Amino acid sequence: HNSFRRQLNLSNPDFNLGQFQRQESVATLGRIKPELYKQRSVDTDEGRRARSCGRIHFILKFDCDLEQLIVKIHKAQDLPAKDFTGTSDPYVKIYLLPDRKTKHQTKVHRKTLNPVFDEVFLFPVAYAELPMRKLHFSVYDFDRFSRHDIIGQVVVDNFLDLPDFPRETKLCRDIQYVTSDNVDLGDLMFSLCYLPTAGRLTITMIKARNLKAMDITGASDPYVKVSLMCEGRRLKKRKTSTKRNTLNPIYNEAIVFDVPPENIDQISLLIAVMDYDRVGHNEVIGVCRVGNEAESLGRDHWNEMLSYPRKPIAHWHPLVEWVCQGTAGGSQGGSTNSLKTPPSP
Repeated sequence: HNSFRRQLNLSNPDFNLGQFQRQESVATLGRIKPELYKQRSVDTDEGRRARSCGRIHFILKFDCDLEQLIVKIHKAQDLPAKDFTGTSDPYVKIYLLPDRKTKHQTKVHRKTLNPVFDEVFLFPVAYAELPMRKLHFSVYDFDRFSRHDIIGQVVVDNFLDLPDFPRETKLCRDIQYVTSDNVDLGDLMFSLCYLPTAGRLTITMIKARNLKAMDITGASDPYVKVSLMCEGRRLKKRKTSTKRNTLNPIYNEAIVFDVPPENIDQISLLIAVMDYDRVGHNEVIGVCRVGNEAESLGRDHWNEMLSYPRKPIAHWHPLVEWVCQGTAGGSQGGSTNSLKTPPSP
């Protein structure tokens, strides 16, 4: 049995844990642990969840003659302060999903937690399509010098069940806390399968839907890159073919990594949906992570795969924004060692 394990570790092109264990033992000496110096902040994730994200008041009406949904954003109330001055610079983005090409945005209101917008937006849509549509509001804090912070979101569906609809319907909804504006990015379906006897991990990219448009044409040229990760380090990476000019690509392509059973609990998969660019750099559309250290669905999918060996387990995964940070907190795609900067997808 020991001989078999040695053979797996030595002959395995995808996984060699020994070199990283040696590096880790050397790097541990004299390492500063930032978590010992971390102060409690009111702006931590727990603090934000505990605070209200406010409310948004809006009016919906459907014009049957012109076949369009009329959305009037009236105002927002009691928004959380995102600036040091104790205020925010809020604005709202609106989609009628699953269509992402038609996007409306209000004006930015400076230094207020109770903005009055009073702006009207039109979405062309057939009445028969309304049951399949969702109205998505994303409330942002404008920042001139860095990425705008998302305050929260509101999703409205089941239009036909709203009181008075399709006549003018006044609504007030609580703004839900979110960590990133995932509505722009789309979803990815893939299956995981692990064969312990062969030490083979297979991830089959099935398809993606409603990806973010990265090109001027309103489409993208997406492919998927899968990285085998161990403690924030990439061991191997592989990718699918590129699908041209689509936001809903179908792949049905299998990617295989050799991972011995004794190492399966130490690795994770970083999955990045990329937009191919013939001239410039390929851009990241969104990422997700699966493994023991992943969050929510990524961890549950991984554990389900381990519970049913030799059986492909498929799930949809929402894509999140790739945020690469060298400080504690890692990336939004999943957790990494706080002192290691995860590699770019």
